Amino acid sequence: MDANLRWWRAEGQSFLQRFLLWADALDPLLLLKSSNEIKRNRLLIQTSEKTLSEPTQNSQTKQAFLLSLSSVHPDTDKIIPVLFRPPAFMPITLPLVVVSSVQHQAKRAFFSQFVFHTYTTAFTLVNGNGTSKAEEYSLHQKQMFLGLGAISYAACVGALPLTFMSRYGLKSSLMQLVVTKLLPAPLFGLTSAFTVAMVRSPEFENGIEVMDRNGNVIGVSKKAGEKAVMETAVSRAVLFGTTFLLPEVLMYCVQRARLVKNPRALGPVRIFVVMSVLAGMLPVSFSMFPQCGEV
Repeated sequence: MDANLRWWRAEGQSFLQRFLLWADALDPLLLLKSSNEIKRNRLLIQTSEKTLSEPTQNSQTKQAFLLSLSSVHPDTDKIIPVLFRPPAFMPITLPLVVVSSVQHQAKRAFFSQFVFHTYTTAFTLVNGNGTSKAEEYSLHQKQMFLGLGAISYAACVGALPLTFMSRYGLKSSLMQLVVTKLLPAPLFGLTSAFTVAMVRSPEFENGIEVMDRNGNVIGVSKKAGEKAVMETAVSRAVLFGTTFLLPEVLMYCVQRARLVKNPRALGPVRIFVVMSVLAGMLPVSFSMFPQCGEV
């Protein structure tokens, strides 16, 4: 069994344990580590004969595990490209979320959401299960076509309410509230889950490898693949649904309470609120389900 999976099995049984691990593993400073340093740390934890209860008391070994968790794919044992490592997720998605949430014109909304879903879908593809059984070329080609279709569809769905409102001249305050404040959260949640399900559909079509409790591969399971995809889709829907909804609620409360008197300060405050919600929800969503699940 891969060292990352052994660590998750030993140290990530409860939600709180997984949350604390992800809170450390999502540190953006880990992106500054070189490939050689990542390889040295992988070698350290792979050759270590210590039990998995001891590394938590050893700072050097724990840091080696955190770097491995944040930089190495457990199925392929390859270093993940910098832009698609978990610690890079928040710095990249934050401006995309902010830009997507303030677009009130259909064309601009489509473009911003297309970019947003392109990155999140690529992140999902790079970090997805690497044991799906199919011909290597046909599998990757199929996932790329499915991903491109899902991205285009999600961007169209996201921009559709604005297109509808503009075309039929629906300018009432109620319609503005529904389309620009209330709809984005469920739409982004659903479309994010949809792109995950589409790009990782080969996992439940072809199955993924399953292991016994000793880490020995015993076969391929479609049920395990379906479970993995469903859990990832749910966690992504919760992440972005909350990230788009909660800031709107908080900003409404801020404006009603008149906590910010200068209108020009509302923009920076909004960015800070979005950043805080995203930073808090990211480890929560990653921790919702075990990284090494059971069927």
